Amino acid sequence: MPIVSPGFRGRPREDRPALPPGQYLVEDFPVLSVGPTPRIRTETWEFVITTESGEKHIWSWPELLALPTERPTVDIHCVTKWSKFATKWRGVSLDTLLSGVDTAAEYVMVHSYDGYTTNLPLADLLDGQAWIVHHFGGQSLVPEHGGPARLLVPHLYLWKSAKWVQGLTLMLEDEPGFWENAGYHDYGDPWREQRYQGD
Repeated sequence: MPIVSPGFRGRPREDRPALPPGQYLVEDFPVLSVGPTPRIRTETWEFVITTESGEKHIWSWPELLALPTERPTVDIHCVTKWSKFATKWRGVSLDTLLSGVDTAAEYVMVHSYDGYTTNLPLADLLDGQAWIVHHFGGQSLVPEHGGPARLLVPHLYLWKSAKWVQGLTLMLEDEPGFWENAGYHDYGDPWREQRYQGD
């Protein structure tokens, strides 16, 4: 009989997604927020992209829903160390929203209806990497998870996927957002464990 080392679990399955370092898997969808959950009515909701020159591109809720939609299925990773595999969303690609925007900006500040902000390189919102999502798991996105619409940037830690998204400000130079000012990493790559400044 062959000797098996303690803790040996066999070879990893090729189809099993890998967890980023330091993460653990959850089946539920934890709710973590800085403050109270805002309740935004779709009748007054709008999404605004403001360029570095001050030009504004504005979509109402009906206008957002009229745009072509995509249905990304992605893994998500929270800086508090939980991950959830194969989450199913529906929304509008940032490629669509930014297609008619003339800009030389390299950075973005994301704004939420509750005053939350987070910064990203503009390149991380393009090429099929990010969406404004309004459905999760086949249902309208509930307020606790950022409804009526949130940003989804699944290749970065989830604090970059701002809930209750209100708009983007395009910037020539990078500036820190809410958690970045509090010591979180400016970029937030889960595969490099960029949780805090200096990671």
